[in-house]
Amino acid sequence: MAMDEKRRILIMEIEHWRKSKLLPEHYCDFLLNIYLEDSSDKPKSSSGFLGVTPTAIKDSNWKIWILIFVVIALISYAALNFTAFELPMQMGLSMLLLFCCYTVGSLQRSKEPLRAQVLFGVASLFLLFIGVFMLKLHGMQKPVLVVGYVAVCSIVWLLTGLLSRFMLFQLCGWVVLIFCYGWLLHYQLDLASWITLELSWVPLSIVFGWMGWMIHEKSKQMGTVFLMLSCIVWFMPELYAMLYSELYGEDTVQIVFLVKLFIEASLLFALRKKWIEWVT
Repeated sequence: MAMDEKRRILIMEIEHWRKSKLLPEHYCDFLLNIYLEDSSDKPKSSSGFLGVTPTAIKDSNWKIWILIFVVIALISYAALNFTAFELPMQMGLSMLLLFCCYTVGSLQRSKEPLRAQVLFGVASLFLLFIGVFMLKLHGMQKPVLVVGYVAVCSIVWLLTGLLSRFMLFQLCGWVVLIFCYGWLLHYQLDLASWITLELSWVPLSIVFGWMGWMIHEKSKQMGTVFLMLSCIVWFMPELYAMLYSELYGEDTVQIVFLVKLFIEASLLFALRKKWIEWVT
């Protein structure tokens, strides 16, 4: 049976909520079951790849194809001759590509969240790659410069996740910052003792957990990110010690890791009624 206009508009709105992640998937299914009289009325999820449907490709204009091939050709030419350009030209081309990816991704965030995430991901990886590549190309390979640039990239990823409300970018930004902190500790402390390692990381894990608890009522997404960071940072001393197991002792590293795994599992179980509020 044909859907009336009002019901059709409601169903389109629910599908928009689903795509935009404004409501959980099961809520959208529940609402659709209310407004759909027949399961056959449910709109087919033929969104295609990144929002490009087979019908859109079949009905596309030849001018669009020419434009796409011209853009690909220009990008390929710039990539193949990148090292031959002067530094201002290299920076200009890199900034142009980053601007296009971030701008188009921002415009597509509500309509096509998956496409926006792909564009943000491409821009974020390109930002990391091109910066490190250019530092190496121009003879600026000091570890402090490289790690400093990586830290700047992680801050950009973190801001991207906060502004776009994509949790993955927030988590990636924080994780890379944590690794930069780990490099700084190694650079300053050289090969630290067990006590120094634990004191360098465990309090930070507790701080992340506390921050997640304090902020989860205002932002469940950020609360979840800090909870995940707390669990990751908890094991960082053991991950570091694994790289130097011949000095710390392979058996010692494994025993400490298992003990801390038991402690974290016990805490998560005991506090499950608390932290489950952060992620749901």
